[in-house]
Amino acid sequence: MPEIALHTVLEPGREADYDAVHETIPADVAAALTEHGVREWRIWRDGRHLFHLIDVEDYQAMRHALRDHPANVRWQATVAPMHARADDYSGTDHGISLVWSLAAQLRDSRDTH
Repeated sequence: MPEIALHTVLEPGREADYDAVHETIPADVAAALTEHGVREWRIWRDGRHLFHLIDVEDYQAMRHALRDHPANVRWQATVAPMHARADDYSGTDHGISLVWSLAAQLRDSRDTH
């Protein structure tokens, strides 16, 4: 699974805090993400709603590896209180289901002609 989309929700009033800590995440957190297959992680915010798009080699393996990683444990202690629902880091979630892709449609249309 090369890309996964996630939706999370912030606690009321924590929007500015979340934006501030994501201006630049700690270098050891960025290194841990890339070490475990994350090529890109982008986050959009609409009010309290966060939408993540992650390009990762193996999402479940990455989540499992980071669950007890010291850098991630420290990072989660910073960001977890900002979220409306705690993340159990089980890695069993599969993100938001993809409904449609322009690239896939165009590719399929070329393949059928």
